[in-house]
Formats: sequence, C-alpha cells, structure tokens
Amino acid sequence: MLIHVCELCGYEYNPRLGDEENGIAENTDFEDLPADWVCPLCGASKEDFTEENREETEEF
Repeated sequence: MLIHVCELCGYEYNPRLGDEENGIAENTDFEDLPADWVCPLCGASKEDFTEENREETEEF
C-alpha cells in the first residue's frame, strides 16, 4: 500500500482511511485529492509529501 508522508511534520496520509475531518472519503488515492488539499496538521501542500510503500498487514 502506498502511504504519503508529510516531509514537514510526519503526518501520514493513508488512502484507505482518507481525511474525513476535511471531507476526503475513505479509499481516496492521494493523486485524487483536490489540488488545494493541505496537510491537516501543518498546512503543507501536496508537493511536500513523499511516497512510502508499506506492507498491507501493518496497522495504521
């Protein structure tokens, strides 16, 4: 599973969980987030996130 991690604060965007507090539904791929979506913790833009490949069995 591909997780996107904020380089500034470490927030992890998990597409399986989405970002419910900001209106992003579960199972929304990072690439499908609105262009103006920002990190819910620090306000960083999508460009400030890096991809990490995680095993499906890891807990989030």
